[in-house]
Amino acid sequence: MSFTLDRFDLDAFVAATLAEDLGPTGRDVTSEAVIPADAIFSGVMDSRDDAVIAGLPIAEAFFRYLDPDVEIEMLVAEGEAVAGGTDIMRLRGKGRAMLTAERSALNTVQHLTGIATMTRAYVDRISGTGCTLLDTRKTIPGLRVLEKYATRMGGAQNHRMGLWDAAMIKDNHVAVAGSVGEAVRRARDAGVEQIICEVDRVDQIEPALAAGATHLLLDNMEPATLRGAVTLIGGRVKTEASGGVTLETIRDKAETGVDYISVGRLTQSAPAADIGLDFAQV
Repeated sequence: MSFTLDRFDLDAFVAATLAEDLGPTGRDVTSEAVIPADAIFSGVMDSRDDAVIAGLPIAEAFFRYLDPDVEIEMLVAEGEAVAGGTDIMRLRGKGRAMLTAERSALNTVQHLTGIATMTRAYVDRISGTGCTLLDTRKTIPGLRVLEKYATRMGGAQNHRMGLWDAAMIKDNHVAVAGSVGEAVRRARDAGVEQIICEVDRVDQIEPALAAGATHLLLDNMEPATLRGAVTLIGGRVKTEASGGVTLETIRDKAETGVDYISVGRLTQSAPAADIGLDFAQV
């Protein structure tokens, strides 16, 4: 298996997650008590609802960590949309190892698939507008790389990964600096190349641009205001709509001509996908 993500240690993630479940004894007492040591299981993981699949290679890593000889067949690709009732993975290996890894593997696939599925719904809603969906930093601590991977599987583009790869000037920065223009100037003078500036009023646009903003985040603006702001900016920098965006409102905002729309609920509020794993003793 070859699965890598920048700044993500798959082996360490798997080991830590299983250690959390196995506790200080390192034992699955139920499986040890009930399942014979030499039992071989076959298993099928399936999606009970329509979904966009994400996280199968990570699930595989959990099973292989406990049984290096486990036989695994991936039945769908990452990012593939499947109908409810679709089998997505087949397994055959040591029964105890499969049962011990089951919950960690399912938790991961259910969570990431839930994110990918919600993301695809938003992407489909703005199809044809020329607008690109972005995720945000509203992620579960420790899972950002995985959750942002899942949004990519759903068809979104990653916004900044953290506090390090771009400046984002928000209202608290502006309050301390004294104005939008002064906050942007400070970031520019500090040598920051990418400067995203949040503006919630049209009259903040020109000061932000004059000071050197490279990207404007148009916060909590209604479609009519957004359209006027995009016209005023005139393509000088990329534009992004953000704030309270829902599946019902996103298309109207996308049709204003903004380049991007960012949606925090993709990672903050996506429900877990209904994915199951059934075993049988061979």
